[in-house]
Amino acid sequence: MKEKKARVEDALNATRAAVEEGVVAGGGVALIRAANKIINLKGDNEDQNVGIKVAIRAMESPLRQIVINAGEEASVIANNVKIGKGNYGYNASSEKYGDLINMGILDPTKVTRSALQYASSIAGLMITTECMITELPKEDKLNLNSHTGMNNNLSNMM
Repeated sequence: MKEKKARVEDALNATRAAVEEGVVAGGGVALIRAANKIINLKGDNEDQNVGIKVAIRAMESPLRQIVINAGEEASVIANNVKIGKGNYGYNASSEKYGDLINMGILDPTKVTRSALQYASSIAGLMITTECMITELPKEDKLNLNSHTGMNNNLSNMM
């Protein structure tokens, strides 16, 4: 019953976020398109270049994880999606490529934008902090979200 309530809450919050700022193609496609915009970006030094590569890899991670969870080869599908334009992406349920908006695979723009903003903010804090204390991740014996690729832990994105 708690899981059902949580799913309804998630759907309600996603709907509110979509009403506020609209939607983008889901399945990690919006992040792939964002990564494509910075792929040729060059930093002022090697450290910045490494940071750019890390950011690009992090933006590819949601799509890769969805594909892995579907039992497919992540590199092949990620490369096919990268060369696509606009809303073109991979539907893991039907195992087909196409316009994800037309297929009904959407993410609220606010959620995608916020994830990028918060991740970059945390990365900036980590760079400027001399010492950081974190908790070790807890071992999850049963991860109810493992089949969907949806995990609320942002550390899995990096």
